[in-house]
Amino acid sequence: MFEFIVFNLAVSFSTITRLNKRTITHQIMKYTTLPNTDIKVSKICLGTMTWGNQNTEAEGHQQMDYALENGVNFFDAAELYPVPANPETYGDTERIIGTWFQKTGNRDKVVLASKIAGGGDYTAHIRKGGLSKANIFDAIDKSLQRLQTDYIDLYQLHWPNRGVNVFGIRDFPTQAANNEVENYLEILEGLQDLIKQGKIKHIGLSNETPWGTMKYLQASEQHNLPRPVTIQNSYSMIHRGYEAGMSEVSMRENIGLLAYSPLAQGILTGKYLNGNLPEGARGTLFPRFVARYKGDLSTKAVAKYLEIAKKYNLTLTELSLAFINQLPFVTSNIIGATKMSQLKENINSNQIELSDEILKEVETVHTEIPNPAP
Repeated sequence: MFEFIVFNLAVSFSTITRLNKRTITHQIMKYTTLPNTDIKVSKICLGTMTWGNQNTEAEGHQQMDYALENGVNFFDAAELYPVPANPETYGDTERIIGTWFQKTGNRDKVVLASKIAGGGDYTAHIRKGGLSKANIFDAIDKSLQRLQTDYIDLYQLHWPNRGVNVFGIRDFPTQAANNEVENYLEILEGLQDLIKQGKIKHIGLSNETPWGTMKYLQASEQHNLPRPVTIQNSYSMIHRGYEAGMSEVSMRENIGLLAYSPLAQGILTGKYLNGNLPEGARGTLFPRFVARYKGDLSTKAVAKYLEIAKKYNLTLTELSLAFINQLPFVTSNIIGATKMSQLKENINSNQIELSDEILKEVETVHTEIPNPAP
């Protein structure tokens, strides 16, 4: 008996908390608000980009049922989805959400976010011309029809008209600065019209830079136009570039991060270590989407983070997501899953509190191997 007591005293508080919470049937969800609004959103946001490709309509419905039952009231979509994007599946993710709304009547229980696709060859099957007022009007009407709803709570610009260093581009493409100008005023005026029509409530950015974000905020203030309340950018333990400039903008300007790819397209589950290619996994089916996260330094960092997770009786997934959940500039953490077991594990991360000891060890790895994935 004495040995049992000593053993338990030696276990860290974070581990005790986690083990106790294993017995809880329903998740205890944490909530924040979309900045400068009174809209309450779950700290975990349900990502949807696999529905209609890796996931069927029935599986998408099952995920939404489970998420809502466990306190996740924030769903993120895009007209582009599912990914990889192509003409045959364009808009299918939004259609799946729409049929779930129709079946369940749960529209008023969900804070719904979606996005208009930016320009470029990748979206030539959707429309040409990038972000313009006419294209915004076209996109919103088609999204609302697919979603079977009258409004979208948060409408986001999926990526800028100009070339920026996102989607695996580490350095700024300097040639883009010479010949590209963002039409901020036109875009914000178009979004203002949609707010007045009741088709959207609030606006957000995505895949933006500090300069681009401040230009939107400046134009909004100067012309009394809608102010972006969130920015959806990539963030994970092996891709923390958001902290170089954007985190300060988030905190000083009160524009919250919606972190996407928090598991680096599955790399931060550890399932691809040692050259593994699990059957049906995203990195196996679509290797180009995970290539940016699979370099030698990234693999080394992931292995070290896995050691930390094991030391504290956590999965690497739980460690990776819990790390993001506790960041002060994060409004919500966008998780995505193709299997229900993955979804449950992802949502469970909301319960895990990382101790100062764990966070210190994470920072030690980050100092040794900073931002190995572009």
